[in-house]
Amino acid sequence: MFSFTQDTMAAHREKKSEEGNHRSARNGAHTPQAQWGRAWEVDWFSLASILFLLAFAPLIVYYFIMSCDQYQCSLTDPLINLLMGNKHLSDIWSKTPSLTYTAAGIYTAWVAFQVILYAFVPDFCHKVLPGYVGGVQEGAVTPAGVVNKYEVNGLQAWIITHILWFANAYYFHYFSPTIIFDNWIPLLWCANILGYVVSTFAMIKGYFFPTNAKDCKFTGNFFYDYMMGIEFNPRIGKWFDFKLFFNGRPGIVAWTLINLSYAAKQQELYGHITNSMILVNVLQGIYVLDYFWNEAWYLKTIDICHDHFGWYLGWGDCVWLPYLYTLQGLYLVYHPVQLCTANAVGILALGLVGYYIFRMTNHQKDLFRRTNGNCKIWGEKPDYIECSYMSVDGTKYYSKLLTSGFWGWARHFNYTGDLMGSLAYCLTCGFEHILPYFYIIYMTILLTHRCIRDEHRCYSKYGKDWKRYTAA
Repeated sequence: MFSFTQDTMAAHREKKSEEGNHRSARNGAHTPQAQWGRAWEVDWFSLASILFLLAFAPLIVYYFIMSCDQYQCSLTDPLINLLMGNKHLSDIWSKTPSLTYTAAGIYTAWVAFQVILYAFVPDFCHKVLPGYVGGVQEGAVTPAGVVNKYEVNGLQAWIITHILWFANAYYFHYFSPTIIFDNWIPLLWCANILGYVVSTFAMIKGYFFPTNAKDCKFTGNFFYDYMMGIEFNPRIGKWFDFKLFFNGRPGIVAWTLINLSYAAKQQELYGHITNSMILVNVLQGIYVLDYFWNEAWYLKTIDICHDHFGWYLGWGDCVWLPYLYTLQGLYLVYHPVQLCTANAVGILALGLVGYYIFRMTNHQKDLFRRTNGNCKIWGEKPDYIECSYMSVDGTKYYSKLLTSGFWGWARHFNYTGDLMGSLAYCLTCGFEHILPYFYIIYMTILLTHRCIRDEHRCYSKYGKDWKRYTAA
């Protein structure tokens, strides 16, 4: 859900219009529609963009976190000091906390714990929670015609993790609830190490021992393949899927813990928690819980259905997501904002309405997919367009594209709700600094780019059927 993303979220965050119900028929001929997924060839603009991100994305994350640590979240003061000669880069770097054994131990234990919850604890929640879909689930058809199976247990992992967190905070007291904030920059180095290690391993694996060679793509350009990935679904063993694990765990499970740690630090520093911090925890907590409640549905989104696993997802989910998606809470530690009642209620309403649009739009698509169109949307039988596409093994698949409900208003109306929620997070911080508004700026660029990506990929996949859909 890094998503230069994806996205998480927001991802981690593509809720595409493409429908997931498939019927297949063998066809020996290959057609251009088989070439859906990421690019086989790299144009100069894509290469330039990738080189820019590889070079500067880690620096952007460091700059934002350093600005809070040394300049009270001002993004301009560091630049002014450097340009005026008041500070040198060496001065800033010397004040930056380095990697510590404590942070390394915390991060290693954290990732190991999430691996255990993901790979070795089968889901139980789907047996006791009405309406929740967990346990073994099938993903979408890959370009090579493979249907992978997944152990969907993210909600269970989130619940177990947070039960242990609160048990420690209120009963055991093994560590301080501020532990994440107190080690935030040393943990940044740990997250970078993991991000680069897993991305490099994924590339080597794609060359020498891929899970499915037919789902690999090689452009011949090292930088593009490293960033965008070679393997479609790299796995270790039968169940450990890199994409599902790193998209959801450890980053998104940590998201709410990070915000809780910020709230604990605010309590420690000022003796109380502001209503703005509560709003950030509540609104972002709703989004995180929504992700895990609908994790099975997430298997049908662009992150799983189209993106290969490379630095873009590996490093992004380890570093970009937990560090830049939580900037509002971090800012409120340094600048506690107590909103008036009217502003607090207005921001809460904006966030909840945005979430309603986001969720209902995606629910309509999911309902349509699960019932193969035999349902009602807004009280009426839904309209749709029949389409087909070809996998690389020559199998022809049939699908349906929904044109009713919110999907009859726009092809990406879920993004409208997503952006409303993103804006609500930022508004909790007031208007003193631009830093907390990075999120809404980034999400606007991200989701606009995602619209363009989705349009291009769906046209490549569906051809003339996609033209009919866009016309409708």
